[in-house]
Amino acid sequence: MALTPPFTEEHEELRASIRGFLDRELAPHSQAWEDEQWFPNEVFSKLAGQGLLGLKYPVQLGGQGGDYLHDAVLIEELARIGSGGTAAGIGAHVNIATPPIWKFGTDEQKQRYLVPAIRGELIGALGITEPGAGSDVASIGARAERVDGGWVVNGEKTYITNGVRAHFIVTAVKTTPEGGHHGISFLIIDRGEGVTSAKLEKLGWHASDTATIAYQDVFVPETNLLGGLNEGFKLIMANFQWERLAMALGAVGAMRLAWERTAQFARERTTFGRPLSGHQAIRHQLADLAASAYSARCVTYDALRRFVAGEEPLREVTMAKLLTQRACYELMDACLQIHGGAGYMLEVWVERAVRDARLGPIGGGSDEIMREILGRILEAPGGV
Repeated sequence: MALTPPFTEEHEELRASIRGFLDRELAPHSQAWEDEQWFPNEVFSKLAGQGLLGLKYPVQLGGQGGDYLHDAVLIEELARIGSGGTAAGIGAHVNIATPPIWKFGTDEQKQRYLVPAIRGELIGALGITEPGAGSDVASIGARAERVDGGWVVNGEKTYITNGVRAHFIVTAVKTTPEGGHHGISFLIIDRGEGVTSAKLEKLGWHASDTATIAYQDVFVPETNLLGGLNEGFKLIMANFQWERLAMALGAVGAMRLAWERTAQFARERTTFGRPLSGHQAIRHQLADLAASAYSARCVTYDALRRFVAGEEPLREVTMAKLLTQRACYELMDACLQIHGGAGYMLEVWVERAVRDARLGPIGGGSDEIMREILGRILEAPGGV
């Protein structure tokens, strides 16, 4: 594979290693995990054994001492598992649950949560969304009341990936009666008394455990406050760009794989005496899909280059998230169409790929929210 900035030969060697590992160890089980609507916790241990849960984390914490580019390679390649739910569970642990602890946690919190998370011994989740508060994070209702030695938490979170299996949940709560963005704090809440989960059934991502989590009079010690008191909104915003960029990278990886598989199918499937790819209508459609996949990759890699260079690429990341998620879903639907009736069957990968891709325009900030953010940026002087 030709080198594409910002990736180097080192990153492509890592890509080949990850791809081989996923093909050997995880991909053969994807259908079974989808059928069971669960993948085993041992997946995290296997990934940890390859150093893949701590690619961007410091060596002194058990990580590999890499950076976001190394994680970007992993995110793209997770599509090779063939199970969006498994990729989502891994991604939630690596990309949204542990980064806040790395960025804002105390040394003691890092040793207690991040180090075992990198080893695959503890699994994390991020708890922000609630039944009445999705993209409008300022409206969260979960509350933490001050008591001697810490807080007592009551409230509910929903649509939480890893919400059943997580050993700890990095949870946004209100710590003052003030409204708006003020008074939000983050607490690391351990699974235990007063914490209950109810698994949710979904259109796609069947292998992941998405859940509603209820907190009833849960005591959380003072030492589990993550970051500053009433500074939780800053924590939310700090990881949004990487979360959205990670979703774009995941879509890029999935689109590339889907095109490769569909093009191969079109070369092998014969109709009216010649391969599907020999028919102009299919050949042109494959050309359009290749252009879509390449365009998504270009806009995403541009945002990634800016992100790792230390810029604040809000515009570029927002564009990448907005463009790739809808494009990914439309590409998967077109790939299913090329497969014909076979594509509608449960045992064929593309049926699952279509369902898994549908979450993209909703999760991590919906298309509507992305357009609103982008519209405000473009209204500003020099926005274009």
